[in-house]
Amino acid sequence: MMSSLASSEKEAPQRRLLVINPNINPTVTQRVRQVAEAIVTPETSVTVVNPAEGPFSIETMEHRDAAVPQVLDLVRRTLNNRFNAYVFACFDDIALFETREMTGVPVVGTCEAGIAAARTMAARFSIITTVHSAVPGIHRLLARYGAADICTVRAAGIGVAAAAGGDSDTERRILSAVREAVDQDGAKAILLGSGGLTGRANDLEQQFGIPVIDGVAAAIKMAEGLVYLRSQIL
Repeated sequence: MMSSLASSEKEAPQRRLLVINPNINPTVTQRVRQVAEAIVTPETSVTVVNPAEGPFSIETMEHRDAAVPQVLDLVRRTLNNRFNAYVFACFDDIALFETREMTGVPVVGTCEAGIAAARTMAARFSIITTVHSAVPGIHRLLARYGAADICTVRAAGIGVAAAAGGDSDTERRILSAVREAVDQDGAKAILLGSGGLTGRANDLEQQFGIPVIDGVAAAIKMAEGLVYLRSQIL
């Protein structure tokens, strides 16, 4: 049975998005839900879920391996609901290809969409993530998406759960990582590389005066736009 299920139901929605947080942390899911419901148009309904079982955070390869079967099982159980697009609110971009094969609709990953958005705003940008163990995987994704030469990666040294919680030490570490990316790496834009960092873009952009992209928000808007585009063509 799905947990943390909620939807934003508006009058006669023409587009239906399913946003999946692959970990089971309810705070992360709620952060994603708040952002999703704030940015979709009235013609779009958005449902935000996480699996009932799996890792509380995805911070290692073992966590990733444990999350994938739970996510794919969740997707299988939603196929009859006929969502118009799926979004994965996790920077690992897990289960994208398998879900695309199963659903036949747009399936958008946070990393892929976030990179696409960031490269339209700056010639050089930096990804801020949570744990140091996530950095090698992000570098592999940067190579896959053709952005390894224009992007650096910095970890704030905090767990995903801590990032979602946001105590004073967490805030200090996030600010320090962004400042280092700007001062040392020459970043002209920042991409937030974790579901736990969802919802922080506006505050960080005001503090640093450069574009800050929320990867989850970028993925949701990309999915919504793709569904609209397909509806006009079909």
